[in-house]
Parts: sequence; C-alpha cells; structure tokens
Amino acid sequence: MKTRIQSILRQIGEGVYEKDAELALSLLAAIAGESVILLGPPGVAKSMVSRRLKLAFARARSFEYLMSRFSTPDEIFGPVSIQRLKMDDVYQRCVDGYLPTADVVFLDEIWKAGPAIQNTLLTVINEKVYLNGNQLLHLPLKLLIGASNELPVQGEGLEALWDRFLIRLVSQPIQNEEAFYQMVNPAGNVGQELKPVSDAIGEEEYAEWLQQVSCIKVPREVLQAITFIRQGLKDVAIEGQDVHRNIYVSDRRWKKIVHLMCASAFVHDRDEVNASDLQLAIHCLWNEPDEIPSIGRLVADAIFQPYLTRLDTLQRQVSRALRSRAVRQVREKARQRGDHRDDDLITFDGLYYQLVESQGLQNTFIFVPDYCALPTRSADEPAVRGVMFKDPIQPRRTIIRAYTNPDNVGEYSADLQRVNLYRDSMNLYVNGTRYPLRRAARGMQLQQTSGLEPPIKGVCASLEECESAVDTLFQQAVMLSAQIRGHLFSSPQVDYRHTARLVQAPDCPAPC
Repeated sequence: MKTRIQSILRQIGEGVYEKDAELALSLLAAIAGESVILLGPPGVAKSMVSRRLKLAFARARSFEYLMSRFSTPDEIFGPVSIQRLKMDDVYQRCVDGYLPTADVVFLDEIWKAGPAIQNTLLTVINEKVYLNGNQLLHLPLKLLIGASNELPVQGEGLEALWDRFLIRLVSQPIQNEEAFYQMVNPAGNVGQELKPVSDAIGEEEYAEWLQQVSCIKVPREVLQAITFIRQGLKDVAIEGQDVHRNIYVSDRRWKKIVHLMCASAFVHDRDEVNASDLQLAIHCLWNEPDEIPSIGRLVADAIFQPYLTRLDTLQRQVSRALRSRAVRQVREKARQRGDHRDDDLITFDGLYYQLVESQGLQNTFIFVPDYCALPTRSADEPAVRGVMFKDPIQPRRTIIRAYTNPDNVGEYSADLQRVNLYRDSMNLYVNGTRYPLRRAARGMQLQQTSGLEPPIKGVCASLEECESAVDTLFQQAVMLSAQIRGHLFSSPQVDYRHTARLVQAPDCPAPC
C-alpha cells in the first residue's frame, strides 16, 4: 500500500513545486473521507492541488467554484428543476455537474459564502449527504478542499464550518530559488496537459479501503499520548509572544483525528496506529497559524514522552544502585577496621538508617555513609552541618543528609532545615538531641528492609542491566525518529532533537 501511494503522489506531483505536503495530506484526507482547508495568498497553487488530487481516483468528477458574498446555492448545488416544479410540484435541483455529483470539490474563498451555502456544507462535509427536495442523496464526495487567504472572522457564525475542516495547512509561495526558476521556466511541466495516473484508485477499491481503515486498532500507548496532548492544549505558550492560550478541540474532532491516524497506519501497511502517526495531529489542532510551532513541540513531547519517562526511571535506578553500593562499601570498610558498632543497625532500602520516633521526629531517616562518617561525641570535634528535608519522592518521610557545604543542596526541596549532627557509639544527635536508631533485636537475623519506596516496574538488578536498558531505550528512540522521518506524511514541526536529549541526558548523580 505504501509503495502504491508513493507512486500516486509521485505522478500527481509531477511539475508541481514545494506542494508535497499539501498533495500528500490531501490524499490521506481523501482516503479517510475527511476535508482540508488551505490558507495562503492568491497564486500559490491551491486550486492546482485539487485538480491533481482528482487524478488519483479513476473516473473521478470534480467541481470548483470561487465564492463571493453574492454566490447562491444554485451555483454550488445546481439550479432548481423548473420541469419538476411544474409537473410534480416538487422542489428539486438539477445536481448533475455540480457539487452533489463530484468526487473532489474545491471551494475558493470559502468564508465568503452566504449562510444558506454554509449550513448545507456542514452536512455535506460531515455526513456526505445532501437533501435534494424530498430526496436524500448519498454523495460520492471523497475530498472537499476549501481555500482562503484569511482565517474565518470571529463572531460571524463560521466556527462550525471551520471545525469541519480536519486538516489545516498554510500554503506558502515557493521558497527555494532553484525550484522557483524551474517553475517560471516555460519549458517546465506547469501548464502542460496532465497525464492520467497509471494506478489510480477505483471506486470499489476505495470503498474497500474505507472498511479496512475502520478496522485499524489504536493501542493504549497512543491513547495515552493523546491524553498528554489534550492536557497540554489547556495552556499553550505562543512562541515569541507573552501569551498562553487554551485551545479547544471538540470530541468529534478528536474522533476524526484518530480516524485520520488509522488511515495513515493503513497506508503504511500496518494493522494498528503507532507513535509516528501522532504527528498528523499537528495539522489538526491549531486555530491560528502562530500556534503551529507550539503545538508541534507539544506533539513531539507526546511522541517521545514514554522514552523520556523510562530514561528518568533508569536514572533513578542507577542513582539508587550507586548509593546502595556506597552503603555496602562503607559498612564493609568499618568491619575491616574492627568497628562493629553499627553491625546490628537495620538498613532500610539499602540506603538509610531510621531514627526511633521520639522528640517530635517521625518517619525520619539518615543516609548510611553520612552517619558512619559523623564524628563521635567523645571526640573533640565540631558537629557536622547538615540538612533535614521532606523526601521529594515520598513527602511523608524526612531525610537527613550531612554536607560540608549545606548551601549546595539545590536539587532538594526548598523547605530545608539546617541542623548540626554528630554521634556516639549507639545514637545520632540532631542539634544536640539524642535519637537512637532502629536495631535488630538480639538473636534475630539482621535483614534489610525495602518498604520505603514502591517497587519500580522493570527495575534493573545491576548497573550493567541499567546500562543495557539505556542502550536499548536509545536504539528504540532512534528507530522511532527514523520511522517519523520515513513517514509519508512527515511533519517538519516534529522536534527530532528529542532523540538527542536521550543521548545527551545528564549523567546519573554520584553519591555525595
């Protein structure tokens, strides 16, 4: 299927310059049975897109019209049949050759149409039906392209019609000078007779495709990415402006966006949507062109968010493993020195000793290496400065850390309490108050307790496993980036630097 669509796009795009996105996304819209709006100044080949799209379908009929505020329904849907009105007293239009019989429709200056035309177009675009007198016509319409050089004026009742156009594209003049030279060259292809497409889509084939698109599956991870986008649309920062917008997208529109992704998956020979299809949402979510860059970043974030989340989890695991290793090394060195004061202390999570609840301190823990390095009370040494703070992961517990410079604790909560620390053979002293630590009962086997933090799904058993998991994660992200770039409907607004962020992620923090 992908090879077939590529061939069609190559043929209908012959002699057309810098309109690949318009042609490709319009063809996808036709396969999904949706509509497209092209915004751009006059003379940028907006009407040519619809004429080329007609060639993609075998024996297709087209209809074009330039709207004005004086346009009447007769000019779009056909004149009233005087004979039927006289003979049968039935108000019907002669629709042959007009919009109701066309496969591909192009309506220029769409916002200038009067209310009678606009109201009828709502049903035509959404349900593909037209009420001709007392007869309901099911239209052969595959694609309706609207065009304008301006956005619909707010407050004039155009919101419903604007919402019907699923794909919204800004069509620009030719940017590349070499392409411009070819376009203006009389020997170019523009203006020559259009050749039929060799493998054009037949009517029965098109109907079968629509059925197959409706069977495409949407996995949960794609739905979760859509939830991420929906939440992000509530507060979109506009690039270059001190403005935030809440972009509303109707439930009907979201349903159509997902249907468009299903059509994309079908074209790419897949039986389910994947993350690369999410980039299509960039063309469906904006209401004003200045929102496109911000929405592009939001969609890119949604595409790569699972990888960044997993990377963050792996970093936490590595950091925890490093600190656990530091704890084991400190305890082993103490035993080698003949220091057995802490042998019966219970280690929680492989990282902490817990203070016995007293003197107002509850659910409080101290990092094992910090405790082991504290000066004893019998030694004539000054107390060590430290900090006490709420654990950012589990705020119901308090952590004590010893620092030679307690001002360098920016990675922790701002709610820090400065404390002075020292110890004796059995207890910890915080600001001069003695706190015993939890020890194993005499005769009981000393065991580590791991009930502080919830288990991390897919936790690595060793640093080597974490390293391998990071490598695998990066390879998956690289494959996804390649898949996005190779997508037939790839969007330049997708930020591929997300992959670089996975490579250049900060090193896992070493133990203090």
